[in-house]
Amino acid sequence: MKSQASPPGPLAGRVAVVTGAARGIGAAVATRLARNGATVVLADRDSDPLEAVASGLRGEGLDAQAQTVDITHEADIAALSARLQRQARLDILVNNAAILDGTPIDALTRARFEEVQAVNQNGALWMTLGLLGLLRRSEHGRVVNIASIIGVRGVADSLAYATAKGGVVNMTRSLAVDLAPDGILVNCICPGFVDTRMALLPDGSGHEHETDWFRDIYIKYGRIPLRRPAQPDEIAAATSFFCGDDCRYVTGQILLVDGGVSATF
Repeated sequence: MKSQASPPGPLAGRVAVVTGAARGIGAAVATRLARNGATVVLADRDSDPLEAVASGLRGEGLDAQAQTVDITHEADIAALSARLQRQARLDILVNNAAILDGTPIDALTRARFEEVQAVNQNGALWMTLGLLGLLRRSEHGRVVNIASIIGVRGVADSLAYATAKGGVVNMTRSLAVDLAPDGILVNCICPGFVDTRMALLPDGSGHEHETDWFRDIYIKYGRIPLRRPAQPDEIAAATSFFCGDDCRYVTGQILLVDGGVSATF
C-alpha cells in the first residue's frame, strides 16, 4: 500500500517574518508557522543561534531562512525588505524582538530608557512600516505584535519596559484601524510569565519562577491560577491563530496569554 503524502499545512504558500527568532518565543513562533506550511524568514541580531534554529527547521524538511537583522537599524530593515522583494511576497509579520529591563526608577537613565523604547516599541513600528508595501500586496496580510502583560499592568522596577510594551498595545490598535482598508489584520499577544531566557535572574542563579518568592506568590497562593509559567509553544499557538484564516474578522485585539494572572487582583 502506498503511503499518502501529508496534506499541506494551513499556511502553505505564505511567507512569514519573525523577529527575535533566535530563541524563546520567537523560535517557537517560527517553528509553529513553518510546521504549518509557511516559508519563514527568521530575523535576529544574534546570528549564530539564529542560524541554528533555521538549520534545525530545514532538517525537518521545512522552508526556513535566517537573516541577521537589528530592528533598530534602518539599513537592516531595508536589506530584509530587499530580500523579500526578490521572493515577491510577504504575508505575515510577527514583531517579537525585545529586550528586558528591570531598572529601578531612581536608577533609570535617559539613555537606557531610549534604548528600551528603540527595541521594544520603535523597532516593531519601523519593521512594520518598512515591510508595509509587501504586506499590502498580500491577500492574507497579518501583523502580530508580541507585547507583555506588563504592558497592561503596573509593575515595580519596569518603567521603561512597561512604557514600551504599553505603546505596542495601543500601536496595535492604531495600526489595525489604519491598515484595515488594505485588508491587513493587526493583533497583539500579551504573554504573562514564560519559561524563556528572559526569566533568568540577573545574577544567573536560575529562573525567577524557581525562586521561593515566585512560588509562594504566584503558585502557592494562585496569583497565576494555572499555577505554572507558560512554555514558549503555548504563546506560539495563540500567535498562530492570528496568522491564519480562522481570524478573518479579528483585528485590533489584545490577547492576554497569562495563565489567568490578569483575572486576579
